[in-house]
Amino acid sequence: MQALTQEKINEIRNSVNIVDVISSYVSLTPKGKNYFGVCPFHDDNNPSMSVSKDKQIYKCFSCGATGTVFKFIMDYENISFNEAVKKIADLGGIKIDLGYTPKVKENKEQYDIYDLSLKFYMNNINTPNGKEAKKYLKERDINEDIIKEFQIGLALNGKNALANILIKKYKPEEVLKSGLIGRNEYGYFDLFYDRIMFPLYDLKGKVIAYSGRIYNRKDNSKYFNTRETEIFKKGELLYNYHRAKDIARVKNQIIVMEGFMDVIRAHSVGIKNCIATMGTAVTKDQANLIKRMAKEIILCFDGDEAGAKATKACAEELNKIGVIPKVVRLEENMDPDEYIKKFGKEAFERKLENPISIMDFELSYLKTGKDLNNTADKAKYINQIIEEINKIDDEILKEVTIKKIVDETKISEQVIRNHLKEKPKTIKKEKETIKLTKYEKAEKNLIYYMLKSKTVIKMYDKKVTYMPTKEYRLLAREISAFFHQYGDINEASFIDHIEGDAELTNTIKKINQNMTSESYTIEEIEDYISVIKEYNINIAIERMQNKMHEITDPIKKAEIAQKIINLKKGV
Repeated sequence: MQALTQEKINEIRNSVNIVDVISSYVSLTPKGKNYFGVCPFHDDNNPSMSVSKDKQIYKCFSCGATGTVFKFIMDYENISFNEAVKKIADLGGIKIDLGYTPKVKENKEQYDIYDLSLKFYMNNINTPNGKEAKKYLKERDINEDIIKEFQIGLALNGKNALANILIKKYKPEEVLKSGLIGRNEYGYFDLFYDRIMFPLYDLKGKVIAYSGRIYNRKDNSKYFNTRETEIFKKGELLYNYHRAKDIARVKNQIIVMEGFMDVIRAHSVGIKNCIATMGTAVTKDQANLIKRMAKEIILCFDGDEAGAKATKACAEELNKIGVIPKVVRLEENMDPDEYIKKFGKEAFERKLENPISIMDFELSYLKTGKDLNNTADKAKYINQIIEEINKIDDEILKEVTIKKIVDETKISEQVIRNHLKEKPKTIKKEKETIKLTKYEKAEKNLIYYMLKSKTVIKMYDKKVTYMPTKEYRLLAREISAFFHQYGDINEASFIDHIEGDAELTNTIKKINQNMTSESYTIEEIEDYISVIKEYNINIAIERMQNKMHEITDPIKKAEIAQKIINLKKGV
């Protein structure tokens, strides 16, 4: 295993062009010396992220997101620093063995419990006890390859088979927290039994939950899912994310489905850029994950009324973060699993090649159950469509939809336009900044230029004894220490150096927000230092004045008064 020194990190970072790497995720346009694109880390409709080829860093002038190619990949793909380094090393043709370096996790035992349970369930399905379950899966066109790839297993009929194994190996309280085991007056028992077990994964592909399906008996619940636990939060995950993310990026397309069986079916026929929401309403976290996966987003939910409602809800959540998806609707109320089995891969691919716009879907959805020859229904329909148009930022899509409504309802175009809201030109929340005091502004600007110049660091070392604000004080000290250790300052190297320190990283993000200037004058730096000194003098004077009130000795009072006069004069 190779040591990951600062020199090695620099070598790996410099082996690639940050512009080439980031442009494989986000479209970039050259502008002067830098490249600009829409920032994927906040709701950004105007290109506010700058990527510098020379400095090998990216920076968003709106939300302040800053970093090197490693940080970009970490945040975009939700992977660790070491994983990002390894990925870039592979791209740059540098061989490096980082070994297995697991992070110390608060919930490590929970992951271990699930790892053991997975082995147990997978083994069960390959024993004589799994014969009937395999037959059931085969009848549903799930073959051995799919069983292995998706790690499908079997919970046995015995009601404490897994419990007996886990309780011997782990703390009982940890086992109970896992959501796999229960307890009553007779002892510990399995919550899953006599079910085919479909693992559910976190974003990195670790098993954190299950969905268990009945296959040989009657039960009120066809599927039984793990309850939410410390490591399993449905609203933060997407089924198959870890398998689909790279393929989706290459295709620049992600297909969002409802159930994991839909994803498994699509994957089995070679359509591998699919994820599932697992039947729950899409959350903001999930919407942001989907947004980062690909530019083209296709919603392919179940073909029934419930699927239509889910499509509308998902589209609305995506629209809130500036994403306009396309939609595929399936006939005969079928879900993707049923559709592919009945009509085949080619028919499903034709559907994917010809999705409808979200507004065409809305037109169809809102017409359901309405008679457009009825005045009240017609008016309701038009008002609902106008409401939906008002949510869309895409001007072309708006215009096309308006024309369609006019043709369909024969209502005046002007009447529709009169009911459209004119969106006020507001400054985005990301650009709103808390008003800084002149002292905080001086600290922020001084550190901003310390990251760019060793001259400024030397001026800080010589003339600044104390930064008033704790977060700026800590960052300034770290920059100075880095400079003295390596003899130079390079913003990209420093950012990689502090990776893992969330406090320092967030402070840099705050400093970079709304800062665009790359040049400075010595007089400007002197001004920042003078303002900081002024703050320190004022604090010292305040302390002395408080001390004067506490003492009665006139001589000592006079001495303190003279010190205050000297401070005010700058002596």
